[in-house]
Amino acid sequence: MGLTGGCFCGGVRYAIAEPLRDARACHCSRCRKTFSGAGSAYAEVAPGAFSWVAGEAMLTRFDTVPGFGLVFCSVCGTTLAGLAGDAVHGVTLGTVDGDPGVQIAWHLHVASKAPWDHLGGEAPRYAEGPDGPRIEDEGSG
Repeated sequence: MGLTGGCFCGGVRYAIAEPLRDARACHCSRCRKTFSGAGSAYAEVAPGAFSWVAGEAMLTRFDTVPGFGLVFCSVCGTTLAGLAGDAVHGVTLGTVDGDPGVQIAWHLHVASKAPWDHLGGEAPRYAEGPDGPRIEDEGSG
């Protein structure tokens, strides 16, 4: 059986038929605003594996850049998924019911993380994206 998830108020529900992949945490200022916290915890879904099972009419879309956006519950405000065009690209890990089956594989935009954010775990840390320089210790970000 696949994964399920939903928003805080329970009005929006989704199902994912295949395992999540490429989990990451982004610590840029945009993700801090979007997710009202230290950043985002997000994992990609395989094309065609995601479906809304309840409350799709409750979703509101916000385009972050042309062609990409986020959807959130219009009642409780939970950010649920990222979009590429009209297709769900990935989900926010905090909305998955139970164990999402992935762990954070890398931390992005650590050079611009909030001063009160202290990263844990063993995942590699990148100043910006995974193609850029790594940050080797907490004190340098």
